[in-house]
Amino acid sequence: MFDNFVVPDLLPAAPELFLAAMAAVILLADVFIKDSRRTVVFALTQLTLLGCLVIQFVTMTGEVTFTFSNMFVDDLMADLLKAVLYMTVFVVLFYSRGYVLDREPMAKGEFYVLTLFATLGMMVMISANHFLTIYLGLELLSLSLYAMVAMNRDSVASTEAAMKYFVLGALASGLLLYGMSMIYGATGTLEITGIGQLLMTGQANKTVLVFGLVFLVAGLAFKLGVVPFHMWIPDVYHGAPTAVTLFIGSAPKLAAFAVTMRLLVTGLITLSQDWQVMLIILSVLSMAIGNLAAIAQTNIKRMLAYSAISHMGFMLLGVTTGVVGGDARMALNAYSSAMFYVVSYVLMTAGSFGMILLLSRAGFEADNLDDFKGLNKRSPWFAGMMMIMMFSMAGIPFFIGFFAKFAVLQAVVAAGYMWLAIAAVIFSLIGAFYYLRVVKLMYFDQPADETPLVAPLDMRVLLSANGLAVAVLGMFPDILMIGCVLAIRHSVIA
Repeated sequence: MFDNFVVPDLLPAAPELFLAAMAAVILLADVFIKDSRRTVVFALTQLTLLGCLVIQFVTMTGEVTFTFSNMFVDDLMADLLKAVLYMTVFVVLFYSRGYVLDREPMAKGEFYVLTLFATLGMMVMISANHFLTIYLGLELLSLSLYAMVAMNRDSVASTEAAMKYFVLGALASGLLLYGMSMIYGATGTLEITGIGQLLMTGQANKTVLVFGLVFLVAGLAFKLGVVPFHMWIPDVYHGAPTAVTLFIGSAPKLAAFAVTMRLLVTGLITLSQDWQVMLIILSVLSMAIGNLAAIAQTNIKRMLAYSAISHMGFMLLGVTTGVVGGDARMALNAYSSAMFYVVSYVLMTAGSFGMILLLSRAGFEADNLDDFKGLNKRSPWFAGMMMIMMFSMAGIPFFIGFFAKFAVLQAVVAAGYMWLAIAAVIFSLIGAFYYLRVVKLMYFDQPADETPLVAPLDMRVLLSANGLAVAVLGMFPDILMIGCVLAIRHSVIA
């Protein structure tokens, strides 16, 4: 029975194996260590993420490596996205620490363990080269997030948000699975690179493939949160505890981008003329509805939710313009621009929600726009950090958000989609209104409470570093852009 068993190369999956083992250790440690503040569990979780980062760099070869019967791929795109993922989750947990301790139902070891399992799911998604691997990572991420959204059991809003997320998430998973099954029926393989090679020969049934593609794109659109599959985002962002909203709004975008690239670019590039049209529609609708709906919001979490919809629509422009008329010469420029955009967005989102967490306290959620009134009088430094985040998200020079938008727009123009670039610029100008409104509240309105804003040392250092990173990378965007270009060039996609 085991005569033909080939021992897989475990080295490419070393960070995943380490994180899975440590998550189990931390789960057991939490049972035996009686500490209401969960300091040991928190420290172990952070050390695990740092350990993953070290292992990722030590095992990085720059070559494309397949293992587990070609179900798992390790390439430079996966290495870079995972490195950003570890750093993002590390920062998210520091931002969330005070918030979680102030809320007794959430101050449990499960919060950290679920975060690690969700991170493991994202890591698997980033390196997936097989439909089953994608689904395994996706469900591990999704089930962890459903539980995290509902962790504050005393909150009706959190429970309601978790139910909506679960029902709509199950529906999206079904759409994705159905699309995968149809593509399997047309090609006879579940391996993504195998599908790409087989489609090059033109042997598959085109009708079945296009039907499968529609369901696949619908499932991906839900995970990215783009229109018309966006209905869960505002409710989940608003209803979930802010610490969980920060996690959902940042790290999973990296995994969703990776899966989109693996499926559409690596596996289904020969169907690019079909999925490009779908992505253009999703992108334009997301930028339009996301930016217009955000203007009407009084809750900053809902505002940032609609903002996320518009940003993911913008990011899709980069994925859309990689192939023009069957010519893939634009691919490296377009895909690296999309990757640059999603990494920049995660950096900006972490800082924005970090500020909301800083203003929140026990029994008080600082999730209304009015809670930011007069912040400059309470803390000029933190008001400055929030202003950097808002300016960057609005795409104002010279912050990283401006160069992220600029990189995508020049890829769109180079591909010949001038009308699409003009539409994106118009919607970005509309979107600038609600970001600048936050700045106006902080600097020109009177605060309801003039108590000076006091923050723990770790929050002061990390939020400052986050804000300065957005500013410095805006002045030197080549640092990140060169990394993204190299990552795309030395990956399966290339």
